[in-house]
Amino acid sequence: MAKEYDVVILGGGTGGYVAAIRASQLGLKTAIVEKNKLGGTCLHAGCIPTKALLRSAEVYVQSKKAIDFGVEVNDVSVNFERVQQRKSIVVDQLYKGVQHLMKKGQIDVYNGFGRILGPSIFSPMPGTISVEMNDGTENEMLVPKNVILATGSRPRHLEGLKVDGEKIFTSDEFLTIEKLPKSVIIIGGGVIGVEWASMLVDFDVEVTILELGDRLLPTEDEAISAEMLKSLKKRGVNIHVNVQLDPSTIDAQDHVTVQLNDEKISAEALLLSIGRVANTENIGIENTEIEIKNGFISVNDNFQTKESHIYAIGDVIGGMQLAHVASHEGIHAVEHIAGGNPAQIHYANIARGVYSNPEVASTGLTEQQAKNNGYKTIAKTFPFKAIGKAIVYGETEGFVKVIADEESNDIVGVHLIGPHATDLISEAALGLFLNASSWEVGQMVHLHPSLSEIIGEAALAIEGKAIHF
Repeated sequence: MAKEYDVVILGGGTGGYVAAIRASQLGLKTAIVEKNKLGGTCLHAGCIPTKALLRSAEVYVQSKKAIDFGVEVNDVSVNFERVQQRKSIVVDQLYKGVQHLMKKGQIDVYNGFGRILGPSIFSPMPGTISVEMNDGTENEMLVPKNVILATGSRPRHLEGLKVDGEKIFTSDEFLTIEKLPKSVIIIGGGVIGVEWASMLVDFDVEVTILELGDRLLPTEDEAISAEMLKSLKKRGVNIHVNVQLDPSTIDAQDHVTVQLNDEKISAEALLLSIGRVANTENIGIENTEIEIKNGFISVNDNFQTKESHIYAIGDVIGGMQLAHVASHEGIHAVEHIAGGNPAQIHYANIARGVYSNPEVASTGLTEQQAKNNGYKTIAKTFPFKAIGKAIVYGETEGFVKVIADEESNDIVGVHLIGPHATDLISEAALGLFLNASSWEVGQMVHLHPSLSEIIGEAALAIEGKAIHF
């Protein structure tokens, strides 16, 4: 027997379950279809488990430096089995929290694989969802007034190279390793590649990054990329940029070897970090008028597909491919379904981060993007080494870079590399959201001592009034 809903969401990741909660708050009868576990990639194979591992690596590094703070710690070592156990405990705690939220919101959860059906006896429009249940029971038929596609993405593979989970990995497989390899080659120097490189070198693994572009973190400001390159090299990471890679030269028999021109690089394992692919296959797109462009579902400003009652959010539509972005896209879509007029999301103002050591966080335009957009820019940097709290912490590496429009004095971009950058960036993102000028940010009285003083000092630097540098 078919079950009717106001909204059915395909995919229970961060975007999907947040959309479901908002739909429930608005009084919409809601269901989620999820083939694996609620929480999706972010909770089980991305944001949370990687940050748990990065935290363990951070504690290990800090423990080795404890004597600098007058604390004597002997024989510091990594018990990677315990590291993985802690990661699992963190993930399980949050997973239980998501399950509780579904019960609290009276949201029906179907554990299975959902597909969109075309017009049928259930509905004259495409959108009925057939759920192939994981427990092998008969397919469930869900008839929604609206559908939200939140099917996410998966790691991109390199054509001609088989991921075996033994020597060749993506981040999915690498998260479950039981023993740290002695050496790793990482193909890709973007956000995921840099996070893994930072973590692994902190765990005393020999790391080599092969980046096809001309710099690490190509979406960040060039000054941030250069500082990250310097930092990782200082910590022992071998980095090659402008790499011309032929997958056929990769040999994964005893060790993994990669031929780079006249140089052969060898390691125990190879980690592919070359982007992500949208999960659009086998979900019934062909039964609709939904358009796919460059591998992603096309949507309008309200996240409607060409089938106006079918929406799509998150990684499956491309864009920033960040969990917090997917969540807000889901909220927007649901509020539009409920008849509201939600404010348009301004992606340029959304904060983004790299949870490496040192951390990177940014919001707004890079200096080059600002120039390309016609701004007459003024940019200033301010170092953490001039901030009292950073000296107290013993973490003075890095800086903040503030970019302003010289004519209006409005801030158009803020870029951080250094301690707790991902926690500090929200102030800057709020400033951009409120169209703040450097004068306004500089006039705000920041707590002393605090790391956040660096934002105020950099804003004052735009005015030529920085105090401590």
